[in-house]
Amino acid sequence: MFDVNELLEIAIKETENINEGEVFLVKDLFKGYIWNRILRKDRLLLGTLFLNQINKMNGNILAIEKTSSNQQRYKKKSK
Repeated sequence: MFDVNELLEIAIKETENINEGEVFLVKDLFKGYIWNRILRKDRLLLGTLFLNQINKMNGNILAIEKTSSNQQRYKKKSK
């Protein structure tokens, strides 16, 4: 249904809409109905790919703590 690499590109692009200092999850970067249509295995893979991409970029997105449901939280740094 969805290509994980395309979803990764969408997620990275959507981080531009996050405000400085805002904390978010990868699923927050998608509309609810789109996120729910992504297969669970693809959502897990997308989360891993997103974390790896953010770490490689050394940009203004930081991986912070995980939630109680083991979802990685991110924060957009101030410039």
